[in-house]
Amino acid sequence: MSQVRIAGVKRSTKYSPNHIGNDAMIFNLVAEYLRNMGYDVNEYTEPEFVLNKEPEKYIFNMAREKSTLKKLKECEESGSIIINPASGIENCTRETMTRLLMENRIPHPQSVIAGVADDPTDALNAMSANAFWVKRGDSHTIHREDVAYARNIDEAKSILQEFAFRDIPNAVINEHLVGDLVKFYGVDGTDFFYWFYPYDLSLTKFGLEAINGQAKEFSFDVNSLKEACNKTSEILNVDVYGGDCIVAADGTFKIIDFNDWPSFAPCREAVVPYIAQRILQKMSIVLG
Repeated sequence: MSQVRIAGVKRSTKYSPNHIGNDAMIFNLVAEYLRNMGYDVNEYTEPEFVLNKEPEKYIFNMAREKSTLKKLKECEESGSIIINPASGIENCTRETMTRLLMENRIPHPQSVIAGVADDPTDALNAMSANAFWVKRGDSHTIHREDVAYARNIDEAKSILQEFAFRDIPNAVINEHLVGDLVKFYGVDGTDFFYWFYPYDLSLTKFGLEAINGQAKEFSFDVNSLKEACNKTSEILNVDVYGGDCIVAADGTFKIIDFNDWPSFAPCREAVVPYIAQRILQKMSIVLG
């Protein structure tokens, strides 16, 4: 067995809404692949990792809990190599992600970041949008109610009030885009990139894909989407990623969501070697 030890930190199940099994499977496959390469992989739940007194130098993780991210930052400051780093995971929370995408001119829907006590009427009127998506701003999506479709401004404001009742401090409000919903997965620093129409495969967490409906399969430049996604992964500091975009009838696209280490459900067997490749690439910075 290799003397090189790698820690793998599983995702707390509350951050895997309707995808507990899928998230566990991709984690297990990556851990097993690294073991078959001769590495010593120690698996941790998030609470176990936080309590670990002697964390490994090399860590791959699907963590989301704030306490785990704090521990990952401490490990990184001590010289650990981590995929995905805590800063990248935090960058994928909705408010931060939206700010960074807009600041860096990534194709993105018109958006407003609003406190739940704010009145976004003027800002939403300025969008000239027919409908909106109201999304929890302070965290990753945990519950179905964290992302809601609003048919008009009054509905959007009502959803903000519901967020306030749930002690959610802020929200991102996106314009609703008409077009094909496309889901994508990638691994930075490798050739892996996979996309598909989730409605056609009935792959869903909360059934919201039905809003855009069956894909019309508008033609678009896949290489341009891959380039935009790789740029986004670098901006957000996320090596292993997935997300969603809307492709319009004219072939243009806008990224509406970007996530750290998704389940890769339709392509998990294919992606595992690439995730392992990226982990070893980052380790070689130290191993030489």
